[in-house]
Amino acid sequence: MPPLPIRDPAAVKIYLGDDRAETTGLYPALTEVVVETGRLTPSVATLTLASSRDEQGSWPVQDQGLLAPWQPILIRARFGSYEEEVMRGLIRSISADYPENAGESRVTVQCIDESLKMDREQVRREWGADSPTGDMAILNDIASRHDLSVSPESSPGQTGLTLLQNTTDNRFLRERAAANGFEFFITQGEIYFGPMRLDGEPQATIFVYAGPDTCCRRMMLSDNGHLPDGVGLEFPDPDRAAVVSETVMPDLPLLGDTPAQSTNAGLAPFIWKMDREAGTSLEELRARARGKANENAMKIEGQGELDGSRYGHVLVPGRTVQVDGLGERYGGAYYVDRVTHHFSPGGYSQEFVLLKNAYGSTLVHTQSPLGALI
Repeated sequence: MPPLPIRDPAAVKIYLGDDRAETTGLYPALTEVVVETGRLTPSVATLTLASSRDEQGSWPVQDQGLLAPWQPILIRARFGSYEEEVMRGLIRSISADYPENAGESRVTVQCIDESLKMDREQVRREWGADSPTGDMAILNDIASRHDLSVSPESSPGQTGLTLLQNTTDNRFLRERAAANGFEFFITQGEIYFGPMRLDGEPQATIFVYAGPDTCCRRMMLSDNGHLPDGVGLEFPDPDRAAVVSETVMPDLPLLGDTPAQSTNAGLAPFIWKMDREAGTSLEELRARARGKANENAMKIEGQGELDGSRYGHVLVPGRTVQVDGLGERYGGAYYVDRVTHHFSPGGYSQEFVLLKNAYGSTLVHTQSPLGALI
């Protein structure tokens, strides 16, 4: 077996303030960093620091003035000579624990991604009061007021809208995403508002049982056949004075060659019926149903853990990734649902949840993570 390339272990890098200056003064006290990222929820980071009082009675971690609520924070992972972003956001809260044993004193810092900026004020506004508007116009308006941009991959959503907002911008946009069957999340200062992105370039391949290229420490698969194949709708048709039934099926690309559906077992399609809420337009009802159908289509779920140093990259939710080593039925492309990053003195690991809507490996080999570091 050829010798493994020499690599430095992955390390966490923390930058604070509007100028994003690296806070090297915190590193000696830092004991753990945990960052939870996902495509449907805000990213959350928790920093744990050991704290001790000096001879003058000061507490260096608390008193040096580096940590304060609403302080901008950027967390990156360093792999040898390059870095990749894990999360950016704001410090939400700081808690200090002073137990009986002073040597066990700790400071815990909780951070939320940039959606926190949009969650400070309850806004009452009637969108489209003068003339009907659309989701994209609303999104651009809100994003610009919070110094955020909109991903060019975002979808336009619905048009011809007259809506009353009576909540924070963050909660309002999340509700609009749900009304369209979309995802809504913020990464690197950019809002994504649109359906699951199952096409495009996959991230660096996850290798399972691949000798020196192995980066996946463990993986467990769940294949849930009891999730519906489609969503059934019923709504009144005033022209026909009757109730019309309609079935909405998934419309996303397949991550394989055979859809994961009940019909594979010789059964009739499993259809779950969705009620229409008062005031919901037919367009919105269909969009919500489409989003639900696409989520239910992801019947295959993979949970596992990466050795962050050996993988050599930050695994990002809301994009696809290839998994090599699971065989013909379950190998190939998956959609990244969420990732939890752990930085500690023991190293860097990434716990992940992946989703798949089809059987059959359509594996396209990407660069080995070890090869990228040679």
